[in-house]
Amino acid sequence: MRLRFVPEGTKFDFFSRWKLWLGLSALLMVVSFASFMVQGLNFGIDFRGGTTIRTLSAQTVDVGAYRGALEPLGLGDVTITEVFDPTFGDDHNVAMIRIQAQDGEQSVTADMIITVKAALQAVVPDISFDSVESVGPKVSGELISSAILSVVLAIGAVLIYIWLRFEWQFALGAVAALVHDVILTIGIFSELQIKFDLAIIAALLTIVGYSLNDTVVVFDRVRENLRKYKKLSLAEVLNLSINETLSRTVMTSVTTLLALISLYVLGGDVIRGFVFAMIWGVIVGTYSSVFVASAILLYLGVKRDWSKPDNTAGNQFANIDA
Repeated sequence: MRLRFVPEGTKFDFFSRWKLWLGLSALLMVVSFASFMVQGLNFGIDFRGGTTIRTLSAQTVDVGAYRGALEPLGLGDVTITEVFDPTFGDDHNVAMIRIQAQDGEQSVTADMIITVKAALQAVVPDISFDSVESVGPKVSGELISSAILSVVLAIGAVLIYIWLRFEWQFALGAVAALVHDVILTIGIFSELQIKFDLAIIAALLTIVGYSLNDTVVVFDRVRENLRKYKKLSLAEVLNLSINETLSRTVMTSVTTLLALISLYVLGGDVIRGFVFAMIWGVIVGTYSSVFVASAILLYLGVKRDWSKPDNTAGNQFANIDA
């Protein structure tokens, strides 16, 4: 007996109101863009500049105690993470403390470093600073440029890949879905003012890959069914293809979300922003594969007169029944 999230042989009509879904997606993108322009993003130290301190002590790292000692100093955005390494001994406990650049300064001043050390020694007397490194505004600006470039290049590579593998209509549909996912993810980070750092850029690139995989599975089945059912309209072929892959799509999304929600609840503050971005990305990525990518394909249309059959049509994962 197999677990099923979706009944076998579903016949949902996903395109009876496809214009409404596209309009809703466009509205959400406008709201996200407006929030970004008005509020901006709550950039972390990676993008705003600051100082990273590597600490060493014989006592076990207590992130809560470290944070409590630094809060009265009013340093703003402070990130504390414990460093794990199998080569460390029991008396070798390392933590990384990141402090945002203070107003009017490119990094934390030497006097402030002394103050931070004194505050930490109040709770961990034997603590020492192994290294102190600063990230200035110039480096932060370069990181922002590199992050934007990496996302744009990833989406551009997807456009070329889908164009070569399918047709240009498929490529535009897939890229529209990816742009939709990225903009909505940036929008919710702007609206909720969640800290935006390099880990979120990694999450955005992962979301692009996740959404693309789901879209390609559906498009593979669409291409296969376009040859198989020559008398059906494009909307009917799209509905059939999505219903045939729906069980696989839902099973993949649900199992991924179960793991991500567990990480969000139990993983701690260090990875919570990354995991939140992934949870949101899985939800909007699954939505966009059906209601954005396929709806764009329906709007653009696609030729139906391929002269040669494609024996490789269909993706191996599209045939997985959950």
